[in-house]
Amino acid sequence: MARIKQLPVNLINQIAAGEVIERPASVVKELVENSIDALASKIEISVSNECRNIRIADNGSGIHPDDIQLAFSKHATSKLTDENSLFNIETLGFRGEALASIISIARVSCTTRTKDFDYGTKVESENSVVNASQTGCAQGTIMEIKDLFFNQPARLKFLKNPKTEFAYIQELVNALALANPKIAFILKNEGNQILTTTQNADLLTRITQIYPPNIIEELKEVKKTDSLGGLAIDGYVSVPSYTRSSKKSIYTFVNSRMIKCPVMLKAIDIAYKNMLPNGRYPFVVINLHINPEEVDVNAHPTKREVRYKNPNRIFNFVQSALSSALSNIKTDFENNCVLAQTIEKSNNILPFNTSSAFVKEDTEDIKSPIFPIKVERKIEDKPQSDEEVFQKKMEITFDSTPRLKQINVIGQYNNTYILVENEDNLEIIDQHIAQERYIYEKLKSEKEIASQLLIVSDVIDVEPVDTDILENAKEQLNKFGYQIEKISNNQVIFKKIPQVLSQAKPKDVLSELLKNLKNSPDSDLDTIEERILITTSCKASVKAGEKLTLWQMEDIVKKLRTTKNPYTCPHGRPISHYIPLKEIASYFDRCVKDNK
Repeated sequence: MARIKQLPVNLINQIAAGEVIERPASVVKELVENSIDALASKIEISVSNECRNIRIADNGSGIHPDDIQLAFSKHATSKLTDENSLFNIETLGFRGEALASIISIARVSCTTRTKDFDYGTKVESENSVVNASQTGCAQGTIMEIKDLFFNQPARLKFLKNPKTEFAYIQELVNALALANPKIAFILKNEGNQILTTTQNADLLTRITQIYPPNIIEELKEVKKTDSLGGLAIDGYVSVPSYTRSSKKSIYTFVNSRMIKCPVMLKAIDIAYKNMLPNGRYPFVVINLHINPEEVDVNAHPTKREVRYKNPNRIFNFVQSALSSALSNIKTDFENNCVLAQTIEKSNNILPFNTSSAFVKEDTEDIKSPIFPIKVERKIEDKPQSDEEVFQKKMEITFDSTPRLKQINVIGQYNNTYILVENEDNLEIIDQHIAQERYIYEKLKSEKEIASQLLIVSDVIDVEPVDTDILENAKEQLNKFGYQIEKISNNQVIFKKIPQVLSQAKPKDVLSELLKNLKNSPDSDLDTIEERILITTSCKASVKAGEKLTLWQMEDIVKKLRTTKNPYTCPHGRPISHYIPLKEIASYFDRCVKDNK
């Protein structure tokens, strides 16, 4: 083995740079965070030469001329005073590693001046050698990075193509701009201005400076304070009907520090549970304010991870704040919610059986290349059965109750979608998942779910493994109104089913239950119960392709208005789609105001 020797300073810095500087975006992060710590109100980031040249200019406090040489040395910082400061960090930077790492892998020029001096200082550095001289300049700091990784060809090979590398930079700057809405940010790529934000903006304004302005309509404010616990959170989250294709639009901050926090991400997942389709994600910008002594930001070289003294308290606080914001979602039909709740309470209406709905159809085709909708106008026959008499009474009850706001159901399309005429749009509602959402929330809120004994039940053939799955979930099945008895290793019968499934076929119900239970870990009781609830509500709901009477459609819409989440079904599929009146009118060259 060779003899032990001290490594050269530049090599030491390059090794350290491997942890701190992963790619061009890492340089931008470290330098922009320095600008933020210097209390800059304007920061300009310019990128060129395939993201290997980076210029960061700010109007912050600058660097004292006596400190300039020290600033570029390893483990030198103005942000820590002693070891106790490490556990009470209020700045973004604190390790004193960034500048020393950058000058070991790039050619660096720094021009800086503080308000106390009439002159500035200019630094030129290459291979960790620093030369300083006086110069004239404005207050603040300009950092120019050229030929990043010029002396590390192996690192250059690992970089993505320039467009991808700039995308990382843009995502980073977007996040920093959202975390610091009071600071004006400018981002340029090869001379082209990509992002411009104003100074002293509020968060909502800042969001519209980065994303399309109409995103405001899709957001709900998050705001909660726990004075005793020293916690606060603010920000915005999207309504469940507004989703993104990736998690890139989920921004989580702790004391305005951009982080990847598993605790907060889990809280977001729980808050949106059963609201989003598979593969879709919400838009989230939230900032958790916490006593610096309660969080350790020195957990990772890139400072993107943190540790909490009490992660469970953080999880519960964030999750409850988001759930509260989402539960306060209001629709344009707020008055109908009150009406439907009053009617349901007084009449105790159970989910109806559509198999007894007899209707005549007067069909008219509305032909349009853009909206080919067939509207079916329902004409009720005189009731012939007890059930129809009951339904007719319920319709009369609805009609005789003073309406706070009329729900104008105009028909059914394809025996699947309910068409509702609103003041400024046409609403198209999927009848199955609308009722599924209502039944799901109703069952979930009930302490005891009504069940129905089956005097006669078909014997259902199953696989031996299926009987084990049913046995393991027996307690949860009983809780939600099911009693399934094993009569052999591959046969079961239903003894009891939830009352809402009185018209469903036990074989179909069992098939759906098994499909969902097979995807649930045995130990995850919450997931098992959730899947049982989803199965029950799905099977109890009116199916796509079933013709409905006018009162049945109104009943579904009114009950949908009473739900906490009228946007998606428990599986995460969207319930409604709106076509604005302006869009329809513009197709026919009409003016909405004068209807000419």
